[in-house]
Amino acid sequence: MARIFSLFLITALGLAACSELSAPQIGPDGKPLPKVYRIRAGDTSKIQFNMVDSVNSLRTAAGASEVTLSSNLNAAAETHSRDMAKQNRPWHFGSDGSSPIDRVRRSGYQGQMLGENISESYETELETLAAWMETASTRDVILNRRARDIGFSWYQEPNGKIWWTMLMGG
Repeated sequence: MARIFSLFLITALGLAACSELSAPQIGPDGKPLPKVYRIRAGDTSKIQFNMVDSVNSLRTAAGASEVTLSSNLNAAAETHSRDMAKQNRPWHFGSDGSSPIDRVRRSGYQGQMLGENISESYETELETLAAWMETASTRDVILNRRARDIGFSWYQEPNGKIWWTMLMGG
């Protein structure tokens, strides 16, 4: 029995040594290409609360009050993310001509819409947040001192492209 097990183990090790490890794909800049960030169906709450925690850390560091996740703003953000994918362009107007203010009002949000950040990427939510923080106009939305509520959602296409939408309200 030990002889058969040893023979099996040697064969398995030999086959393993013959297999190649997959090398990362290299882009034109010589750096490894990023892997597609796949969002699973059960990740919604985790991603939204990670975003709120990260935004609140940035806001606290800037001397602004924390924001709370709003289901109405989430609904407006999700609707717009799907609509941007349908239009295949990142912009602030809906395929029906709606503005962010219109979508927030339709969602039933009772406060004032203060700003909207959007993105089309293959990046994670935190990489997207970092990119928004690098641009003054999108950073101003995140750090708006009048903001009390946040909505954050996305739509991911089968190819992995993600359409992110963040709404701030007060």
